[in-house]
Amino acid sequence: MAAPLVRISSKFARQVSQPWRVCHYGLRNQSTRPGLSADAALSVSHPPLQTYTEEEGLMRDAVKRFAQDRIAPLVSKMDENSHMDKEVIDSLFEQGLMGIEIDPEFGGTGSSFFSSILVIEELAKVDASVAVLVDIQNTLINTLVTKLGTPAQKEQYLNRLSTDMVGSFCLSEAESGSDAFSLKTRADKHKDYYVINGSKMWISNAETAGVFLVMANADPSSGYRGITCFIVDRDTEGLQIGKKENKLGLRASSTCPLNLDNVKVHEKNVLGEVGHGYKYAIGMLNEGRIGIAAQMLGLAQGCFDQAVPYTRQRVQFGKRIFDFQAMQHQISHVATQIEAARLLTYNAARLKEAGRPFIKEACMAKYFSSEVATLTTSKCIEWMGGVGFTKDYPIEKYYRDCKIGTIYEGTTNIQLSTMAKFIDKEFDL
Repeated sequence: MAAPLVRISSKFARQVSQPWRVCHYGLRNQSTRPGLSADAALSVSHPPLQTYTEEEGLMRDAVKRFAQDRIAPLVSKMDENSHMDKEVIDSLFEQGLMGIEIDPEFGGTGSSFFSSILVIEELAKVDASVAVLVDIQNTLINTLVTKLGTPAQKEQYLNRLSTDMVGSFCLSEAESGSDAFSLKTRADKHKDYYVINGSKMWISNAETAGVFLVMANADPSSGYRGITCFIVDRDTEGLQIGKKENKLGLRASSTCPLNLDNVKVHEKNVLGEVGHGYKYAIGMLNEGRIGIAAQMLGLAQGCFDQAVPYTRQRVQFGKRIFDFQAMQHQISHVATQIEAARLLTYNAARLKEAGRPFIKEACMAKYFSSEVATLTTSKCIEWMGGVGFTKDYPIEKYYRDCKIGTIYEGTTNIQLSTMAKFIDKEFDL
C-alpha cells in the first residue's frame, strides 16, 4: 500500500539527488525555506546546506504535520506509562517512515539517507522516543539487511521491516560497552547451524522487535575478527527478552536485556560474511551517529520552540521576559548553537550520501549536537522558571531525554578520541 506521507510523487521515488549538484538537477533543488528562489539556487554552484530537493522538502513538511497531529497528543501518556502506543508504531509503518531507504520493490519508500535524517529531526522535535525507534530501524537495521542480505534474506525481511516489523540491533553487553569488541556472546558451529549463548544489554526496541541482529563471536580464538552478525527471529527457542529498564529519559522507547540460551540459528541466517561483524558494526555506528545527531538536534529545536513563546508572553516588571537584554543574549546564544549543530549534522549526512569520508564529521555532529541539546534544555527550564520544572509543560521531558545523547552509539569521550585520531593524521607530513 502506498505510503501517503513520503510517496508524494512517483517521479521522485528513485531519483533522489544531492542538493549541491544544482547545475545538473536544476529546479529540483529549490529551497523549501523562505528567501531562496529557484533563480537564486541556480545562480550558485554550491547552495546552502539547508537547500532541500523537492522530495526532501515535501517529506520534511509532511512529517512535521504528522508528528503534531498523530504523535504530540500521546507523548505525555507514553512517557508516563513507559510504553510506546501501538497506534503510533502502526502509523509510522502506514506513513512509510520505517522503510525510508528500502527499495519500493520490498515495500519501502525508496528515498535517501538525508531524508531519513530530516525525518528523525522532525520526529525528535515532538518526541525523541519515537525518533529513536525510527532512527534505529532506518540507519541500522534496514541498512544492514539491504547492504549485506542475500536475495532470500532481503525478500524475507525487508518486506516486513518496511511494513509491519520492528528490528533491533544487539551489540552491547554488561562488560562490553565502549569496548564493544570485547563481547563474550559465542556462536558455536554445528553442521549447518550455530548455537548462540550469551547475553546483551541496553537493547533498544527489544520489547516490540520481531527480529534481532545479534553480534556474536563465531571464532573466539581470532579475537574480534571472529565477530559475526546473525539474524535471530523473535520466536526462536532460547531467546528471552528481559525486564524493561526503568530509565531517566526516552521512557516510551523500550530498552531491555536479551538472554540467548542455546539459541539455534541456521547458517543461512548469517548476515554478511562470517568474522566480518566487527566491520559491519563499525560502519553502521559511524552512520548511526549522524542519526543520533539529528535526534539531538530535533530535540533541542523542539524544546527551544516550546520555551521561546513563553518568554514572549510572560510579563515581569512591566515588560516581556524576552525584552530583557540578558534574556535576549541567552536566547540568541542558544539559537546560534542549534544552528551550528544543524549545519554539522547536515554536512555529515551530505558527505555520507556523496560517498565521501565522513567519520570525523559524524563524530563532530554527534558530539556537538548532544552538547547543544544539554545546553538548550537546561536553559529553557531556567527561562520558564517554576513551570518549566513541572510536568505540566514538556520542557522537563526534553531535559530528561537529552542525556542519552552523550552516551549511546559512542560516548562523548569516544567521539572526541575518534576525532583526535583523524586530526592527528591530518598533520602527518
